[in-house]
Amino acid sequence: MNESPRDFRLIEAVPNFSEGQNKAIIQQIVDAMALDAQGRLREGMRILHVDSGEAANRTVITLAGHPEAVTEALFWGIQKATECIDMRKHRGVHPRIGATDVCPLIPLQDISMQETVRLARKLAQRVAENLQLPVFLYEAARLKEERKRLAAIRKGEFEGLAEKLQDMQWQPDFGPPTPHPTAGAVVIGARPFLIAFNVHLDTQDVQIARTIARTIRESSTSQSLKGLRAIGWYVEEYGLAQVSMNITDVVQTPLHRVFESVKRVATEMGIGVKGSEIIGLVPLACMLEAGMYYATEMHLHLSPTEKEDKSIQLAIQQMGLNRLKPFQPDQKILEYVLQQHADIFFLKKTPLPLVIPAASDIYPM
Repeated sequence: MNESPRDFRLIEAVPNFSEGQNKAIIQQIVDAMALDAQGRLREGMRILHVDSGEAANRTVITLAGHPEAVTEALFWGIQKATECIDMRKHRGVHPRIGATDVCPLIPLQDISMQETVRLARKLAQRVAENLQLPVFLYEAARLKEERKRLAAIRKGEFEGLAEKLQDMQWQPDFGPPTPHPTAGAVVIGARPFLIAFNVHLDTQDVQIARTIARTIRESSTSQSLKGLRAIGWYVEEYGLAQVSMNITDVVQTPLHRVFESVKRVATEMGIGVKGSEIIGLVPLACMLEAGMYYATEMHLHLSPTEKEDKSIQLAIQQMGLNRLKPFQPDQKILEYVLQQHADIFFLKKTPLPLVIPAASDIYPM
């Protein structure tokens, strides 16, 4: 009897929840995704990383696995967040539109962006119908061009959501045309890799952070970086101003280039940097590229046997990734974390490829 072919499809999901302070609520959301109704680990997926920020009052959870297992876990995580988080009481420096603020799906292996879009839209419809939440689709899953960028959908935030939904242009893609009274709305989509990257400044002056963000983020200026979203804010838990960024094009705008750009503009303003941090997980290829850049700059020769480890350590050291809190490669690099669950995930190739074919023309539904 022939065995059925093994399913090597893998997707990642990175839901962002508007709670970063109440550990009990965060754990309830994690458990809702990780465990089935009998309290057993869900088959075909695993929680890979949980990253909470008190000042942002936000938690970023990374999970991965077989597509259907991941979307099932996401539904129950969104359901629990809707039940537990009251946006009327939420305060935090990070922009947000709802209890589950945004939920992107990322294709990792043996699955196309088109199929990932289908999964995102199916999840969005289920969330809207079962939880009575307004749902917006964004990035590759969008149905309207103006909804590609998250910032456009989130403009006005939770406090301005009721007024925004009165505008016919901003009716949700699924669900009721009014906000959920306590959970707001949710944004669901499909996209390539994104790195959430923050650089700490040696100042408490948030205006300096905002000026640096305006200078380097994607725009028409000569110093802007393709696919870079950036804002400046003050992070109370560090006592520092910070440039907080999303790198949406990790090929055109690699990690080290972003760090060096912030450092250069800060230096021109007479300010130093105090390291950086990555929120969630980072693809191995991004760390290797950064390490090799610094090896070249420092005229270091790395032998083939030490190239991977030394490149990673150079990247950590030169960008100060462990200066304010630990950066442990086995807990922060996507492929290393996936390999710890070999019973669930089989990676055909490492590093995972960064280039995912675009799906910008798949509006019809």
